[in-house]
Amino acid sequence: MMRNSLGIAAAFAAFFISNGAFAMQDWTLLIHGGAGAMAPGKLEPAQDAARRAGLAAALEAGKAVLASGGSALDAVEAAVKVLEDDPGFNAGRGSVFTYEGVNELDAAIMDGRNRAAGAVAGLTRTRNPVTAARAVMEKSPHVMLQGPGADRFARERGLDQVDPSYFRTEERWQQLQKMKENAKTGAVFDADMKYGTVGAVAKDVHGNLAAATSTGGLTGKRWGRVGDSPVLGAGTYADNRGCAVSATGSGEYYIRVGVAHEICARMRFGKENVQTAVDAVQAEVKALGGVGGVIAVSPDGTSAFSFNTPGMYRGRATSGGEFAVHIYGDED
Repeated sequence: MMRNSLGIAAAFAAFFISNGAFAMQDWTLLIHGGAGAMAPGKLEPAQDAARRAGLAAALEAGKAVLASGGSALDAVEAAVKVLEDDPGFNAGRGSVFTYEGVNELDAAIMDGRNRAAGAVAGLTRTRNPVTAARAVMEKSPHVMLQGPGADRFARERGLDQVDPSYFRTEERWQQLQKMKENAKTGAVFDADMKYGTVGAVAKDVHGNLAAATSTGGLTGKRWGRVGDSPVLGAGTYADNRGCAVSATGSGEYYIRVGVAHEICARMRFGKENVQTAVDAVQAEVKALGGVGGVIAVSPDGTSAFSFNTPGMYRGRATSGGEFAVHIYGDED
């Protein structure tokens, strides 16, 4: 009897393994900290080291969630919060300034299980915009909130509030002054082509996907400009039937192309693999004149980076033991 039971158990195990049921024990996490003109020699050694340390810390935060069986949603929020708190990236503390000298923050988060999502735009007092976006998703009847109302909602939900000076760094302030000086000669926005938006995508052990993106936008943005980061389907999207995507770059182009949703649609309906899909959509953005990058992960855990700039702050960790961060385009 014991022998028969063991035989039946072995047969069931073989069936599940052969049909990929145990593949769900794998997890994957990708992050980015912006794309732009980062080439070897452009960054001071101390800056290079600081950015890599920041990326590694974000990977560790997300990895800790996924390795313990946590959700993709929790993982992407954890990773993005670390990058928001790091003044070296254009999100949260260290965000760029508007033309009027204000830090206005945008973020979005999306759950691939049911396409639940939340987004915020124009925050000025909420410490972690990605957490505010998640609160919109889980604790309001809406998808996107903006401006003072978004900050008020976050405050009423007990989220950490800070004085606007918390977000200021001297480096970002000087970038605004440089931008205004360049504007006298006809140049606009980010002359150094650095899009410091941060983001994360993940696939957890349960087979679910999630994506999150957070940004301070463009140096010198005006009139309440909102970029692609909080726009679902443009800079952020997650759907278990397709993939999870977070983008960084010239937001106006990413909105026009609907980059994140377009990638998912190519995978879901065109059956393209994730690298083919991201490269094809990035090529479309470039053909229109836009630059930047994306990260994406598919339901089977396959992942991809794609950027049409010299570099992109990025990192990947997997249950298979991979843990790496890169900056320049010629790094593996």
